Amino acid sequence: MAKSGYTRPRPIAEDTAPSAILFVANCGPAVGLTHDDVVAAFGAFGEVEGVSAADDSGARVIVRFREPAAAGAAMVALHGRPCGRLAGRVLHIRYSVPAPAPKAPAGVSLPVALSTSELGIPGIHLVEEFVTAAEEQEFLAAVDSRPWKRLAKRRVQHYGYEFLYETRNVDSKQFLGELPSFVSKILDKIVTFPGVKSCTTKLVDQLTVNEYPCGVGLSPHIDTHSAFEEMIFSLSLAGPCIMEFRQYPKGSWRAPSMVSGTDETSIQDPQCIRKAVFLPPRSMLLMSGEGRYAWHHYIPHHKIDDVAGQVIKRSLRRVSFTFRKVRMGLCDCEYGQFCDFQSK
Repeated sequence: MAKSGYTRPRPIAEDTAPSAILFVANCGPAVGLTHDDVVAAFGAFGEVEGVSAADDSGARVIVRFREPAAAGAAMVALHGRPCGRLAGRVLHIRYSVPAPAPKAPAGVSLPVALSTSELGIPGIHLVEEFVTAAEEQEFLAAVDSRPWKRLAKRRVQHYGYEFLYETRNVDSKQFLGELPSFVSKILDKIVTFPGVKSCTTKLVDQLTVNEYPCGVGLSPHIDTHSAFEEMIFSLSLAGPCIMEFRQYPKGSWRAPSMVSGTDETSIQDPQCIRKAVFLPPRSMLLMSGEGRYAWHHYIPHHKIDDVAGQVIKRSLRRVSFTFRKVRMGLCDCEYGQFCDFQSK
Protein backbone atom coordinates (compact mmCIF):
# COMPACT_ATOMS: atom_id res chain seq x y z
CA MET A 1 0.00 0.00 0.00
CA ALA A 2 1.39 3.41 -0.91
CA LYS A 3 2.62 5.61 1.90
CA SER A 4 2.10 9.37 2.07
CA GLY A 5 5.44 10.36 3.56
CA TYR A 6 3.58 11.75 6.60
CA THR A 7 2.95 10.37 10.09
CA ARG A 8 1.59 11.43 13.47
CA PRO A 9 3.70 13.66 15.74
CA ARG A 10 5.89 11.74 18.19
CA PRO A 11 5.80 12.39 21.07
CA ILE A 12 2.42 14.07 21.32
CA ALA A 13 3.00 17.77 20.70
CA GLU A 14 0.24 20.19 21.62
CA ASP A 15 1.92 22.91 19.58
CA THR A 16 1.91 20.99 16.29
CA ALA A 17 1.31 23.65 13.67
CA PRO A 18 -2.04 23.55 11.83
CA SER A 19 -1.70 22.25 8.30
CA ALA A 20 -3.73 20.79 5.46
CA ILE A 21 -2.71 17.24 6.37
CA LEU A 22 -4.42 15.16 9.06
CA PHE A 23 -3.46 11.93 10.79
CA VAL A 24 -6.68 9.95 11.42
CA ALA A 25 -6.75 6.87 13.66
CA ASN A 26 -9.48 4.20 13.89
CA CYS A 27 -10.04 4.65 10.18
CA GLY A 28 -9.06 2.52 7.16
CA PRO A 29 -9.46 -0.87 5.45
CA ALA A 30 -8.72 -2.87 8.62
CA VAL A 31 -11.87 -1.42 10.25
CA GLY A 32 -14.02 -1.79 7.14
CA LEU A 33 -13.58 1.69 5.64
CA THR A 34 -12.26 2.19 2.13
CA HIS A 35 -10.24 5.23 1.15
CA ASP A 36 -13.18 6.30 -1.02
CA ASP A 37 -15.38 6.25 2.10
CA VAL A 38 -12.88 8.51 3.86
CA VAL A 39 -12.73 10.93 0.93
CA ALA A 40 -16.54 11.18 0.90
CA ALA A 41 -16.75 11.85 4.65
CA PHE A 42 -13.95 14.41 4.85
CA GLY A 43 -14.96 16.00 1.54
CA ALA A 44 -17.86 17.65 3.37
CA PHE A 45 -15.34 20.11 4.83
CA GLY A 46 -13.42 21.00 1.67
CA GLU A 47 -11.53 19.54 -1.27
CA VAL A 48 -9.60 16.37 -0.36
CA GLU A 49 -6.50 15.87 -2.50
CA GLY A 50 -5.90 12.33 -1.36
CA VAL A 51 -6.07 9.62 1.31
CA SER A 52 -3.23 7.19 1.96
CA ALA A 53 -2.07 4.70 4.57
CA ALA A 54 -0.27 6.21 7.55
CA ASP A 55 1.43 2.90 8.37
CA ASP A 56 1.00 -0.84 7.82
CA SER A 57 -1.82 -1.25 10.38
CA GLY A 58 -4.66 -0.60 7.93
CA ALA A 59 -6.41 1.36 10.70
CA ARG A 60 -4.70 4.74 10.38
CA VAL A 61 -4.74 7.07 7.37
CA ILE A 62 -3.38 10.40 6.22
CA VAL A 63 -6.00 12.79 4.80
CA ARG A 64 -4.58 15.58 2.65
CA PHE A 65 -6.78 18.66 2.08
CA ARG A 66 -6.11 21.42 -0.41
CA GLU A 67 -6.62 24.11 2.25
CA PRO A 68 -5.54 24.13 5.93
CA ALA A 69 -8.85 25.72 6.91
CA ALA A 70 -10.74 22.68 5.63
CA ALA A 71 -8.50 20.36 7.63
CA GLY A 72 -9.10 22.48 10.74
CA ALA A 73 -12.85 22.35 10.25
CA ALA A 74 -12.76 18.56 9.87
CA MET A 75 -10.71 18.17 13.03
CA VAL A 76 -13.08 20.36 15.08
CA ALA A 77 -16.14 18.51 13.80
CA LEU A 78 -14.89 14.91 13.86
CA HIS A 79 -12.13 14.45 16.46
CA GLY A 80 -13.30 12.26 19.32
CA ARG A 81 -16.86 12.05 18.00
CA PRO A 82 -18.78 9.32 16.15
CA CYS A 83 -18.84 9.93 12.41
CA GLY A 84 -22.14 8.95 10.84
CA ARG A 85 -20.63 8.84 7.34
CA LEU A 86 -18.03 6.33 8.55
CA ALA A 87 -20.25 3.73 10.24
CA GLY A 88 -20.35 5.70 13.49
CA ARG A 89 -16.67 5.14 14.24
CA VAL A 90 -15.03 7.50 16.74
CA LEU A 91 -12.09 9.10 14.98
CA HIS A 92 -8.90 10.33 16.63
CA ILE A 93 -7.41 13.15 14.59
CA ARG A 94 -4.24 15.22 14.79
CA TYR A 95 -2.27 17.37 12.42
CA SER A 96 0.32 15.25 10.69
CA VAL A 97 4.04 15.88 10.29
CA PRO A 98 6.52 14.66 7.65
CA ALA A 99 7.78 11.16 8.39
CA PRO A 100 11.53 11.05 9.11
CA ALA A 101 13.60 9.61 6.30
CA PRO A 102 14.73 6.05 7.06
CA LYS A 103 18.35 5.73 8.03
CA ALA A 104 20.71 3.12 6.68
CA PRO A 105 22.31 0.73 9.21
CA ALA A 106 25.18 2.26 11.13
CA GLY A 107 28.75 1.34 10.38
CA VAL A 108 30.63 0.65 7.19
CA SER A 109 28.19 -0.40 4.50
CA LEU A 110 29.00 -3.64 2.71
CA PRO A 111 28.48 -3.37 -1.07
CA VAL A 112 25.42 -5.36 -2.09
CA ALA A 113 25.36 -7.19 -5.42
CA LEU A 114 22.20 -7.12 -7.48
CA SER A 115 23.03 -10.37 -9.30
CA THR A 116 24.99 -13.50 -8.52
CA SER A 117 27.34 -12.81 -11.44
CA GLU A 118 28.23 -9.59 -9.63
CA LEU A 119 28.46 -11.51 -6.33
CA GLY A 120 31.07 -13.83 -7.80
CA ILE A 121 30.76 -16.91 -5.56
CA PRO A 122 30.91 -20.24 -7.43
CA GLY A 123 27.72 -22.27 -7.08
CA ILE A 124 25.42 -19.37 -6.09
CA HIS A 125 22.64 -18.64 -8.59
CA LEU A 126 19.68 -16.24 -8.36
CA VAL A 127 16.59 -15.90 -10.53
CA GLU A 128 14.30 -12.91 -9.95
CA GLU A 129 10.52 -13.21 -10.40
CA PHE A 130 10.79 -16.99 -10.18
CA VAL A 131 7.10 -17.02 -9.25
CA THR A 132 4.38 -14.53 -10.15
CA ALA A 133 2.74 -12.12 -7.71
CA ALA A 134 -0.46 -14.19 -7.89
CA GLU A 135 1.44 -17.41 -7.13
CA GLU A 136 3.18 -15.65 -4.24
CA GLN A 137 -0.19 -14.89 -2.67
CA GLU A 138 -1.31 -18.49 -3.22
CA PHE A 139 1.77 -19.85 -1.43
CA LEU A 140 1.38 -17.43 1.49
CA ALA A 141 -2.30 -18.30 1.86
CA ALA A 142 -1.44 -22.00 1.82
CA VAL A 143 1.11 -21.81 4.65
CA ASP A 144 -1.03 -19.39 6.66
CA SER A 145 -3.83 -21.96 6.60
CA ARG A 146 -1.53 -24.51 8.24
CA PRO A 147 -0.16 -24.63 11.81
CA TRP A 148 3.06 -22.77 12.58
CA LYS A 149 5.68 -23.79 15.14
CA ARG A 150 6.95 -20.81 17.11
CA LEU A 151 10.68 -20.35 17.76
CA ALA A 152 12.28 -17.56 19.78
CA LYS A 153 12.03 -14.89 17.07
CA ARG A 154 10.28 -16.49 14.11
CA ARG A 155 7.76 -19.14 13.08
CA VAL A 156 8.46 -22.27 11.04
CA GLN A 157 6.81 -25.20 9.29
CA HIS A 158 8.55 -28.43 8.24
CA TYR A 159 7.59 -30.88 5.50
CA GLY A 160 9.20 -34.16 4.44
CA TYR A 161 11.55 -34.21 7.43
CA GLU A 162 11.69 -31.98 10.49
CA PHE A 163 14.81 -29.88 10.91
CA LEU A 164 16.20 -30.28 14.44
CA TYR A 165 17.64 -26.92 15.51
CA GLU A 166 19.43 -28.33 18.56
CA THR A 167 21.68 -30.53 16.39
CA ARG A 168 21.28 -28.65 13.08
CA ASN A 169 20.35 -31.98 11.53
CA VAL A 170 17.39 -34.19 10.65
CA ASP A 171 16.31 -37.65 11.71
CA SER A 172 16.31 -39.41 8.34
CA LYS A 173 14.23 -42.25 9.84
CA GLN A 174 11.35 -39.90 10.71
CA PHE A 175 9.71 -39.27 7.34
CA LEU A 176 6.76 -36.87 7.63
CA GLY A 177 5.34 -37.58 4.19
CA GLU A 178 5.62 -36.15 0.70
CA LEU A 179 6.01 -32.43 0.16
CA PRO A 180 2.64 -30.61 0.09
CA SER A 181 0.78 -30.24 -3.18
CA PHE A 182 0.82 -26.44 -3.03
CA VAL A 183 4.56 -26.41 -3.89
CA SER A 184 4.17 -28.62 -6.99
CA LYS A 185 4.53 -25.59 -9.30
CA ILE A 186 7.85 -24.75 -7.65
CA LEU A 187 9.15 -28.31 -7.89
CA ASP A 188 8.27 -28.43 -11.59
CA LYS A 189 10.28 -25.25 -12.25
CA ILE A 190 13.44 -25.84 -10.23
CA VAL A 191 14.55 -28.76 -12.41
CA THR A 192 15.36 -26.19 -15.11
CA PHE A 193 17.01 -23.76 -12.69
CA PRO A 194 20.48 -22.44 -13.70
CA GLY A 195 23.21 -24.52 -12.07
CA VAL A 196 20.99 -27.51 -11.28
CA LYS A 197 22.83 -30.78 -11.74
CA SER A 198 21.25 -33.95 -13.05
CA CYS A 199 19.79 -36.14 -10.35
CA THR A 200 18.58 -39.74 -10.62
CA THR A 201 16.35 -39.41 -7.54
CA LYS A 202 14.10 -36.65 -6.26
CA LEU A 203 15.85 -33.30 -6.43
CA VAL A 204 14.48 -32.23 -3.01
CA ASP A 205 12.50 -34.01 -0.30
CA GLN A 206 12.57 -31.58 2.63
CA LEU A 207 10.99 -28.13 2.99
CA THR A 208 11.34 -25.63 5.81
CA VAL A 209 9.09 -22.57 5.73
CA ASN A 210 10.40 -19.64 7.79
CA GLU A 211 8.48 -16.48 8.66
CA TYR A 212 10.77 -13.61 9.64
CA PRO A 213 9.21 -10.52 11.28
CA CYS A 214 10.69 -7.16 10.29
CA GLY A 215 14.17 -6.80 11.80
CA VAL A 216 14.73 -10.51 12.37
CA GLY A 217 17.50 -12.22 10.41
CA LEU A 218 19.47 -15.43 10.49
CA SER A 219 22.75 -16.23 12.26
CA PRO A 220 25.81 -17.10 10.12
CA HIS A 221 25.90 -20.81 9.34
CA ILE A 222 26.68 -23.50 6.79
CA ASP A 223 23.86 -25.98 6.32
CA THR A 224 25.18 -29.18 7.88
CA HIS A 225 26.97 -31.27 5.25
CA SER A 226 26.01 -34.57 6.85
CA ALA A 227 22.33 -33.59 6.90
CA PHE A 228 21.76 -32.39 3.34
CA GLU A 229 22.98 -32.96 -0.19
CA GLU A 230 24.67 -30.31 -2.30
CA MET A 231 21.81 -28.22 -3.72
CA ILE A 232 19.76 -25.93 -1.47
CA PHE A 233 17.02 -23.70 -2.88
CA SER A 234 15.51 -20.71 -1.08
CA LEU A 235 12.44 -18.85 -2.34
CA SER A 236 11.80 -15.38 -0.88
CA LEU A 237 8.17 -14.27 -0.47
CA ALA A 238 6.37 -11.20 0.90
CA GLY A 239 9.48 -9.09 1.47
CA PRO A 240 13.12 -8.45 0.51
CA CYS A 241 16.35 -8.94 2.43
CA ILE A 242 20.10 -8.98 2.05
CA MET A 243 21.95 -12.28 2.29
CA GLU A 244 25.59 -12.02 3.28
CA PHE A 245 28.18 -14.71 2.60
CA ARG A 246 31.31 -15.03 4.74
CA GLN A 247 34.58 -16.92 4.69
CA TYR A 248 36.27 -16.61 8.06
CA PRO A 249 40.10 -16.59 8.36
CA LYS A 250 40.01 -19.73 10.51
CA GLY A 251 37.14 -21.31 8.69
CA SER A 252 35.27 -24.39 9.82
CA TRP A 253 31.68 -25.52 9.56
CA ARG A 254 30.97 -23.60 12.78
CA ALA A 255 30.76 -19.81 12.61
CA PRO A 256 32.81 -17.96 15.28
CA SER A 257 29.58 -16.66 16.80
CA MET A 258 28.57 -20.27 17.59
CA VAL A 259 31.71 -20.65 19.69
CA SER A 260 32.31 -17.25 21.27
CA GLY A 261 28.86 -15.72 21.15
CA THR A 262 29.94 -12.94 18.79
CA ASP A 263 31.80 -12.76 15.50
CA GLU A 264 32.57 -9.01 15.54
CA THR A 265 36.29 -9.66 15.98
CA SER A 266 36.33 -12.19 13.15
CA ILE A 267 34.61 -9.97 10.57
CA GLN A 268 37.08 -7.16 11.31
CA ASP A 269 39.97 -9.45 10.40
CA PRO A 270 41.24 -8.33 6.96
CA GLN A 271 41.34 -12.00 5.90
CA CYS A 272 37.59 -12.37 6.50
CA ILE A 273 35.88 -12.25 3.09
CA ARG A 274 32.36 -10.81 3.10
CA LYS A 275 30.03 -10.53 0.13
CA ALA A 276 26.32 -9.74 -0.03
CA VAL A 277 23.47 -10.06 -2.51
CA PHE A 278 19.98 -8.55 -2.57
CA LEU A 279 17.09 -11.03 -2.53
CA PRO A 280 13.90 -9.36 -3.80
CA PRO A 281 10.46 -10.88 -3.19
CA ARG A 282 9.60 -13.82 -5.49
CA SER A 283 13.28 -14.55 -6.21
CA MET A 284 14.78 -18.04 -5.96
CA LEU A 285 18.35 -18.59 -4.73
CA LEU A 286 20.34 -21.77 -5.34
CA MET A 287 23.34 -22.57 -3.14
CA SER A 288 25.53 -25.35 -4.50
CA GLY A 289 29.18 -26.32 -4.78
CA GLU A 290 31.63 -23.97 -3.06
CA GLY A 291 28.93 -21.44 -2.19
CA ARG A 292 26.91 -24.07 -0.34
CA TYR A 293 29.74 -26.05 1.25
CA ALA A 294 32.43 -23.46 2.08
CA TRP A 295 30.67 -20.12 2.74
CA HIS A 296 28.59 -19.21 5.78
CA HIS A 297 25.37 -17.45 4.81
CA TYR A 298 23.72 -14.88 7.02
CA ILE A 299 20.76 -12.48 7.01
CA PRO A 300 21.55 -9.28 8.97
CA HIS A 301 19.10 -8.38 11.71
CA HIS A 302 18.08 -5.07 10.14
CA LYS A 303 14.82 -3.18 9.59
CA ILE A 304 16.54 -1.07 6.93
CA ASP A 305 18.96 -2.23 4.23
CA ASP A 306 21.31 -0.12 2.12
CA VAL A 307 21.28 -1.49 -1.42
CA ALA A 308 23.37 0.33 -4.02
CA GLY A 309 22.87 3.62 -2.22
CA GLN A 310 19.12 3.14 -1.90
CA VAL A 311 17.57 2.72 1.53
CA ILE A 312 15.09 -0.18 1.47
CA LYS A 313 12.74 -0.79 4.38
CA ARG A 314 11.98 -4.42 5.13
CA SER A 315 8.37 -5.59 5.09
CA LEU A 316 6.37 -6.56 8.15
CA ARG A 317 7.16 -10.18 7.30
CA ARG A 318 9.36 -12.15 4.96
CA VAL A 319 8.58 -15.80 4.29
CA SER A 320 11.15 -18.18 2.83
CA PHE A 321 10.66 -21.66 1.39
CA THR A 322 13.93 -23.59 1.75
CA PHE A 323 14.09 -26.85 -0.20
CA ARG A 324 16.76 -29.47 0.51
CA LYS A 325 17.54 -33.12 -0.18
CA VAL A 326 18.21 -35.17 2.96
CA ARG A 327 21.54 -37.02 2.77
CA MET A 328 21.22 -40.76 3.37
CA GLY A 329 24.95 -41.59 3.13
CA LEU A 330 28.24 -40.02 4.18
CA CYS A 331 29.49 -36.66 2.94
CA ASP A 332 32.65 -36.97 0.85
CA CYS A 333 32.73 -33.38 -0.45
CA GLU A 334 36.01 -31.67 -1.35
CA TYR A 335 35.53 -29.04 1.35
CA GLY A 336 36.65 -31.09 4.37
CA GLN A 337 37.65 -27.99 6.35
CA PHE A 338 33.98 -26.95 6.44
CA CYS A 339 32.46 -30.43 6.70
CA ASP A 340 31.03 -31.55 10.04
CA PHE A 341 31.51 -35.23 9.10
CA GLN A 342 35.08 -35.04 7.80
CA SER A 343 36.26 -32.78 10.61
CA LYS A 344 35.10 -35.07 13.42
